[in-house]
Amino acid sequence: QVQLVESGGALVQPGESLRLSCATSGFTFSSAAMNWYRQGLGKGRELVAAITSNGSDTVYADSVKGRFSISRDNANNVLYLQMNSLNSEDTAVYYCNAPKLGAWGQGTRVVVSS
Repeated sequence: QVQLVESGGALVQPGESLRLSCATSGFTFSSAAMNWYRQGLGKGRELVAAITSNGSDTVYADSVKGRFSISRDNANNVLYLQMNSLNSEDTAVYYCNAPKLGAWGQGTRVVVSS
């Protein structure tokens, strides 16, 4: 079955960096566009970044543009989100998503606090 497993969330201080990973299985990852979403406490789920199946095109939310980078390793079926210059507004649970499959991971928590 389709599985998406996020990892890499942590408690970090403002200005620090983190890299999230999403290990996938059960589908042809190299053919799937992928997304990262996040949901802060009391907020709706927000699309953070998207990437095409071959990685040639990416899209970012205005709030993370220039700080976050989405990438993928199609040989190993892994999606990444590199997050730099983190601030308190980035505190959320981060989810990877395969939109055409309607599949979601369980999420990984990122807390940015001094």
